[in-house]
Amino acid sequence: MNNRAPIQSVLIVGYGVMGKGVSATFAAAGFDTMIKSSRAAELDDLPPGVTATADFPAEAPDLVIEFVPEDVAIKQQVFAGVEAAWPDDDVIIATGTSGMSLDILSETLAKPELFTGVHYFMPADTTAVAEVMAGPGAPAEVVDAVADAVRRTGKEIVTLYKPIVGFLINRLQHIILHEAYYLVEEGVATPEDIDMAARKMLAPRMCLNGLIEQKDTSGLEIHALAQSSIVPELHPIDTPNPLIQDMVARGEVGLSAGKGFYDWEGCDVDLVRKQSSERLRKLSKFLDDEVSEYAPGTKPKTRELKRGR
Repeated sequence: MNNRAPIQSVLIVGYGVMGKGVSATFAAAGFDTMIKSSRAAELDDLPPGVTATADFPAEAPDLVIEFVPEDVAIKQQVFAGVEAAWPDDDVIIATGTSGMSLDILSETLAKPELFTGVHYFMPADTTAVAEVMAGPGAPAEVVDAVADAVRRTGKEIVTLYKPIVGFLINRLQHIILHEAYYLVEEGVATPEDIDMAARKMLAPRMCLNGLIEQKDTSGLEIHALAQSSIVPELHPIDTPNPLIQDMVARGEVGLSAGKGFYDWEGCDVDLVRKQSSERLRKLSKFLDDEVSEYAPGTKPKTRELKRGR
């Protein structure tokens, strides 16, 4: 049972693309929303309802979310500043990291029980889902308070009550990508074939029935047999794939550089990203309107799973 008062005020530290998008969602939902940025006096593109400050305000917010560079020392410096600004207030701190360890990030905190992670996806203001995760000392009521606040901005929430590197969605995404990069590297399949298979087969199935429900629907017997033969043959996952690491080292970082797995030379970068965002928005709306509703007698119930026979 969550006994904390609902979060009403939010301070976002860092005003890059992510900070701007997230602040817009909170302000639009009626939260008292402020940006802390060293460029506060210069910012002229603040979303409606958002204010900016160069220093921590006198009054403590209910929630602080940081979107500073993915560097342990920089993030911990922000956390220290938050706790020093309001030592007598129970301000919840959320890191906006997508892949760093919350166990490591929380090591210098005076109040680790108020530490959480919030993972948004680009573009933060229009994507339908966000993830909220407990820091190593955060009780369920703190996690639920953050999840409730983000949910009130219009997001569907993946809630994780144990810290794990990468949250849920990135872990699933990276395990698929790791195998995809290996198949490209070995000349088994082209990026075009992999993307076509993802678009035409993996994605539609997941859109309709998710990842695990799809296997329940098709039957676990065949799936278990296939798993026994395929999983031992998958590419080992103990190290990052050298293909992608070497491409980044050469500056072949994708659309923004004009070259990645595809040749983007001559493409309008902003238009490509805008088009991708709009397609995602339309698909999300379609799924909300048409696919997510179960016909009577077809909605499964969740059950507690046990290992062993």
